[in-house]
Amino acid sequence: MTLPNYYSRLSPFREHFSEGFPILCYHKIAAPPPHARIKGLYLEPSLFRQQIQELAAEGFSFVSPEERHQSKAIAITFDDGFLNNLEAALPVMKEAGCRAINFLVADRIGKRSDWEAREGGEADSLMDEAQVREWLAAGNWIGAHTCTHPRLSQLSRAQAKEEIQASKKKLEDQFGLRIEHFAYPFGDYNQETIELVQDAGFRTASTMHRGINRTGNSLLELARWTARYESRTLRNLFRSLFG
Repeated sequence: MTLPNYYSRLSPFREHFSEGFPILCYHKIAAPPPHARIKGLYLEPSLFRQQIQELAAEGFSFVSPEERHQSKAIAITFDDGFLNNLEAALPVMKEAGCRAINFLVADRIGKRSDWEAREGGEADSLMDEAQVREWLAAGNWIGAHTCTHPRLSQLSRAQAKEEIQASKKKLEDQFGLRIEHFAYPFGDYNQETIELVQDAGFRTASTMHRGINRTGNSLLELARWTARYESRTLRNLFRSLFG
């Protein structure tokens, strides 16, 4: 079976997920506004509930990105730290026994996703410190997503180093935790970026490459499937009706 380009439901991915360690990537748990530039960043709360409940019913355990040696484990990740992750996703996660990691933009905590506006998209509210602490108190994790969400490969080495290292230190100082996991903003990175992430002391780094993580794959180039709604095509309609 040919896999879709994104994750929407378990059925087409069941065999694929059995071959290694799957990671799902979410951004905004909200209905997309009518003129959203990138609707794939949004997932309606009802669909998020379906996806998480299906994985829980299948017997998946929800782990952090480094725990890939557990059998039938999956990592749920959120990029950017949107407020709707707390308000819309967390209640669903609690019901399903799901834990997840949220990659935070260190200098934008309590502000808005201004990098989206620069890209022509819609800036949305991000969790503030108290809300991040509520996320953590529910048993979840946080990771670093740089200080300002730049395209790292387009920065000088010094600038990229500052974005990576400072985001780790700021989050550790603010929340009193070891920050060991990183995600590349926009999925943009190069070999120099990987070296800087390793030098900063991160244990894992997540990309936007699609695929499964197998034993021997680099922990600093973890693949993730973007989770989103199913495209409304005739092919997907037949798939949903007849399997």
